[in-house]
Order: sequence, then structure tokens, then C-alpha cells
Amino acid sequence: QVQLVESGGGLVQAGDSLRLSCAVSGGTFERLAMAWFRQGPSLERTLVAAISRSGIPTNYADSVRGRFTISRDNAKNTVSLQMYSLRPDDTAVYYCAGQRLGRSSYELWGQGTQVTVSS
Repeated sequence: QVQLVESGGGLVQAGDSLRLSCAVSGGTFERLAMAWFRQGPSLERTLVAAISRSGIPTNYADSVRGRFTISRDNAKNTVSLQMYSLRPDDTAVYYCAGQRLGRSSYELWGQGTQVTVSS
């Protein structure tokens, strides 16, 4: 059974940086496309960034492009989200998600990690 475990969330000030990590176990990590989603006060879960199986970033939300960077380490079975210049509206629960080869949606989810940015 594939498990995704996020870490690295916390309380920071506006303008600070934070790095989220997601450790994946129980499956073949290289076969998973990965992404970060977030769910803020509106409770809508939205895509933040996505990365291909080979490590090429494939999508960034307009609101984070140029401030956030997604990366993965297939040797360590991890995917990361480096966040710079954090703003209060980045406050959300951040989820790591995995998409199996041949599937059209993200079916694998972590439990989420809270990021709170104070002004």
C-alpha cells in the first residue's frame, strides 16, 4: 500500500521561506507523477504545483509561479515544495498527491501539513 507523508509545515511570517517534503513508501515512486495541492479557508483543494515522473515541473498555479519550486528525488522517494516570499494568502493545508501511470487523476494522498503565514 502506497503511503504519502508530508512534513515541514509551520507558522512563518510574511516574506519567509519554507520547504515542504513528502516521503512516499510502499510503491514504485518512479511510476508516480506527483503534485502539491492546498486547501485554504474556502475549503477548495487546488493544485499548487506538479512534476512529472522524470522530474520536470509540469504545472504551477499562477499565484505561486516564480515563488514556489517543486522537485523530486527518485533515489530517496521524496517530492519537495520550496516556498519563497510567503504571503498570508498562502495559508492552507498542503497535501502531497500521487498519480499512477495511466491514470487521469491523483488517487494517492497524504494527510496534509498546515502552513500558516502571518502578516
